Amino acid sequence: MENNPQTEQDLHQEGLPQGTEEIVPEDSPESFETLNGSDEPKFQAELKKLQDELAESKDKYLRLYSEFENFRRRTAKEKLELIQTASEGLIVSLLPVIDDFERAEKALMGAESKELEGFQLIYNKFKKVLEQNGVKTMELKPGADFNTDVHEAITQVPVTEEKLKGKIVDIIEPGYLLKEKVIRYAKVVVGE
Repeated sequence: MENNPQTEQDLHQEGLPQGTEEIVPEDSPESFETLNGSDEPKFQAELKKLQDELAESKDKYLRLYSEFENFRRRTAKEKLELIQTASEGLIVSLLPVIDDFERAEKALMGAESKELEGFQLIYNKFKKVLEQNGVKTMELKPGADFNTDVHEAITQVPVTEEKLKGKIVDIIEPGYLLKEKVIRYAKVVVGE
């Protein structure tokens, strides 16, 4: 082999039958060399068309990707909110029990007995469990501003003092929040 140096081109030529020449495909680099200037606008138009299609495809991809990211964030947020307030139905159904405890505590005030002490122990434990689950009592006092976002006006009563108009005069039932979400509006009497 050392005495017979052959190039790749010679080997390639030997593999072809005699009398035939190698055919160059139209889209090979050799075929572009033979193009004349009259085909250039055609290729420029084709190039522009392909560039426009590429830009449109990129735009569609970016929009689809953004839409998917928004969907993913929104569902993650909804899932988190659902988990945080999953016990809302149970807690709302327990609120009347708290009201009963408070009424019973007011009725038994002044009486000293082991039953009252046991009652208060159970009531405090019940409140503590609710607080651990994110339930808070709305802090209200007579004379506070009436706020329709957290208060429900049961009735309006005429007041003699001008400063109590539009203010809370009495609290009928306390309101409750579950992790900053109102689960029961405070029922109040408003001055007019």
